[in-house]
Amino acid sequence: MTAVPLPRQPSPPDPPGNRAAGATPVLALKELVARLNREQHKIQDLLSSLSFALRSFNNLNQFLELIPLMASRVTDSDGGALVLFRANGQVKVERLHCQDNRWAPDIRRALESAARKVTNSIISLPPSEAIVKSPQAIANLDVEISHYLGEEIQIFGASILVKKQERGRLYVFSRDPDYAWTEQRQKLVRLVADQTAVAIENDELTAELRKKERLDRELEIGADIQYRLLPRQCPKIDGVELAALCKTASRVGGDYYDFIPAAPTHPESQDQPDHWSVAIGDVMGKGVPAGLIMTMLRGMLRAEVLNRHSPARILQHLNQVMYADLENSNRFVTLFYSEYDPKTRILSYSNAAHNPPLLWQAATNTLRRLDTLGMLIGLEANTQYQDGQVQLASGDTIIYYTDGFTEAANQSGQQFDEENLAKAFQWACRHYSDPQQILKHLFDAVQGFVGEGKPNADDMTLVVMRITADNSLESGKLEADKPEASSVNSVD
Repeated sequence: MTAVPLPRQPSPPDPPGNRAAGATPVLALKELVARLNREQHKIQDLLSSLSFALRSFNNLNQFLELIPLMASRVTDSDGGALVLFRANGQVKVERLHCQDNRWAPDIRRALESAARKVTNSIISLPPSEAIVKSPQAIANLDVEISHYLGEEIQIFGASILVKKQERGRLYVFSRDPDYAWTEQRQKLVRLVADQTAVAIENDELTAELRKKERLDRELEIGADIQYRLLPRQCPKIDGVELAALCKTASRVGGDYYDFIPAAPTHPESQDQPDHWSVAIGDVMGKGVPAGLIMTMLRGMLRAEVLNRHSPARILQHLNQVMYADLENSNRFVTLFYSEYDPKTRILSYSNAAHNPPLLWQAATNTLRRLDTLGMLIGLEANTQYQDGQVQLASGDTIIYYTDGFTEAANQSGQQFDEENLAKAFQWACRHYSDPQQILKHLFDAVQGFVGEGKPNADDMTLVVMRITADNSLESGKLEADKPEASSVNSVD
């Protein structure tokens, strides 16, 4: 007999409890992973949006509006608050966001009460203990905010640091008793706070840049005005050749030189002015303040020249007029003023403590310093000045200069000084007849002394005046009475 196998009996179904027990952990794990992925993507999207706003917003207030919202979203909390510290010590609740607007007024009142209390305590402190330097004041703010919000609200705060100074706090809070400030959430709050610090610093840097751009524009205008006020070219004076150059250390300088024509004796005359004034000066300091004083000096001097007074009287009047303004600005002016008569070749001059011009006399190959006694303009109201005169001859050459030449220093700290300038000037007068070549030689000599490519630390101005043989003196003309000009040792 052949055995026939019995049909296989189906297995009894699992009890409901057993089926559930095998399926739930897998589904729960998948749901947990999916939820974590969604949370991670949400956080990434929010932080990306914040970074985009940081790059795109030109208005800091627009960016700050997002901060409490972003901080509460990335941490799944009930709200956030941005508190900033002002330079005057005020603690200000800048922005507030609550998921439920119904309790936003209560949160704001609590935060502002805490801010006022800490502000009052800071204002009573000495200025040296400003909030940006007082960790205790910041700690007190955290305590006061926790106190006013109450125990039922959990709160976490992160510092907003700009250039190592705490400029504010970013707070995130929750009413959920089971809410936990995990390490991940704390990192996210700090990350948003750091983005806020970057936005604040960028805004301040932008403001500084705009301020610098405005200042640069003002300097450009000031430099242009000053350039236009200085002589654009040397005038044509009978029997005289001139060359001049001013190199400022900054865009606006305090050096000044000018050629001022005196009106002819007879207004109806078509001849050249019977006198020409040559002036050179130096306002103490550099930049815009010195440039403004230089501009004022130029206008007053040109007006004073029209009165046809002697050089000493002109300096005296100029000092009396400018004394009050210069005293208030704590600045002074050195000025050498001279008048040249082309018919007689007599140079009349007076000095207000400026570097004395050097005169090279062609006939004797010697140097003389043209100087008189006199104080700085603006130092004393009743300063008296002296007149001096010198008779010039064909080939004689004078250099007017500012202390930027003699005080130019090399890498060792040695100054070019007047002795080196005198040597270079005397050599140039022997080898060149063109004032422009003499001027170039002297500038090159100073540049070679301080070092090629090194910028000048102070304004440098030089005027070269050379007497030519084109003008003939009237017979019998003698040098006018004058104080004897001091001499510089001759350098062969």
